Amino acid sequence: MDVVDAHCHIISDDPTGYPKAPLGGKQSTWAATRPVTAEGMVDRMDGTGIDQAVLVQATTNYGYDNSYVLDSSRQWPNRFVAVGTVDPLRPDAAASLKAAVGEGGLSGVRLFTSGSTVPTQGEWFAAPETYPFWEQAGELGLPVCLQMRLGAATGQLVELLERFPGVTVLLDHIGYPDIAASPARAGADVAALGRHPGLHLKLTHRNLERLQDAGERAADFLDPVVEAFGARRIAWGSNCPAAEQSLPELLALAQQVLGGLPESDRQEIFAGTSRRLYPALRG
Repeated sequence: MDVVDAHCHIISDDPTGYPKAPLGGKQSTWAATRPVTAEGMVDRMDGTGIDQAVLVQATTNYGYDNSYVLDSSRQWPNRFVAVGTVDPLRPDAAASLKAAVGEGGLSGVRLFTSGSTVPTQGEWFAAPETYPFWEQAGELGLPVCLQMRLGAATGQLVELLERFPGVTVLLDHIGYPDIAASPARAGADVAALGRHPGLHLKLTHRNLERLQDAGERAADFLDPVVEAFGARRIAWGSNCPAAEQSLPELLALAQQVLGGLPESDRQEIFAGTSRRLYPALRG
């Protein structure tokens, strides 16, 4: 099966050339204890049978300095595309975003509003000061990966999707829905967002592990979500090496949990969606 990893991270072994500058000043544990270089990621992909991958900026190691993902995607243009992190609150955010794309530039952008080093969900991503950024992303056709937690900030997400219907938003880790508490309730909450055509879902181990634990009840989440979004708006990402498992284990987990879906749906989730979101992956 053709496989594209829509979400992996790389850390250089040259801290002088690529100095650490984690967002908020706190480096994530995985970046410090199990980093993987671009060369190492190519080796892992080759050993797993993964053709191409999206290098998502390691915000908890490099902050807004996208040099390493950009340099790596330029070195291996047939294997990688780069998704960088920006500050949409800066007055020059729109102009900077426009300058950062194009041949050899960013294929997408990421806003990191919550995560292992930022436990409190930020709502700044929907502030009026960010509107020029969102408008520019829409004009450029640039996918915006949004790392956030559904819940209190879901209203801000919906507001943005309605205000900027032309923007493609890729929800990292599907917004961390609480599948463990109730697959059915979590599935209904996520499916309700499917009415926004620009919203896409990034399915990773953070969701797949909970679905594996749910056993037969996993269908209570997957069925309504796939029906609402369609497989063409869902992409698989490994989250390697932030995930503790190896890349082959992460792919096997996804294949197991999604094994009940039609082959055509699995083809979209494992490669087709990513190739549409990031045209450079098509060669």
